[in-house]
Amino acid sequence: MSFLLKILCIGWVGIVLLVGLILNGERLYSWIGRKALGERDWMVAKLDTMFIEVTPNKALRYYTIYLFALFVLGIFLLYPSVLAGSLFGVFFILAGWKLPRLAISILHRRRVRKFVLQMVDGLSLMSNAMRSGLNVPQALQIVSDELPNPISQEFNLVLSQNKLGVSLEDALTNLSVRMPNDDIEMFTTSVNILKETGGNLAETFDSIAHTIRERIKVESKIAAMTAQGVYQGIIVVIMPFALGGILYLIDPERIAPMFTTIPGWVLLTFMITLQIVGGFSIWKIVRVRV
Repeated sequence: MSFLLKILCIGWVGIVLLVGLILNGERLYSWIGRKALGERDWMVAKLDTMFIEVTPNKALRYYTIYLFALFVLGIFLLYPSVLAGSLFGVFFILAGWKLPRLAISILHRRRVRKFVLQMVDGLSLMSNAMRSGLNVPQALQIVSDELPNPISQEFNLVLSQNKLGVSLEDALTNLSVRMPNDDIEMFTTSVNILKETGGNLAETFDSIAHTIRERIKVESKIAAMTAQGVYQGIIVVIMPFALGGILYLIDPERIAPMFTTIPGWVLLTFMITLQIVGGFSIWKIVRVRV
């Protein structure tokens, strides 16, 4: 009876999916295509801001291979149950759809963070250069020559845009767009305003460097105070999946119903939902913005 009920449930789900694809297949395909192309364009644009050149076709090809690998992984983990593996493959695709965007965002945030740390030394160099009688482009060139990437790349791009006819104000505004950060925006805004109204840029650079230095101290102190909560949250989120993998390796037959039966799928869905909610709650609690 239970086997017949299982067959009927699977058949009903299959019929519903088939009818849905027949009626809305073209619309669904175009929607998926727009989403994939949107992800591709975002990744290409974000990588370009980090001076990583990737063509749109190559990015789409890599992204398609990545999604297909997730689907194959779901089938491989639950083989020989192809149906359960296919469902988990679809789940892996849905769960991993935004992971490349997340990874690129993390890399970009690290780049911005490194740029801000370099700004302390860069502003000191610019302040000394301004006191020696140099103008802003010459001071930017000194920083670009003396300091490593990413500040060297970004200031070089600012100078290149300025040489091609873009005003220095617009080039610095483009810098704050590529590197979204309050300290960088404060620097670009200060330079643009003082170039128009007049003022002591050297003292302004010293004040900005002091502000950035104090902000970094506060952020480092907060990070040290919240590190325990962050690691506790990571362990709490990862532990159920780690225990499930260990149990699957020790006694796969006992845990197999969790992945091959409808009640098991319901419990897994409920567990993953709670894990996501719990992880997000912990992240919001331990995240302190300065």
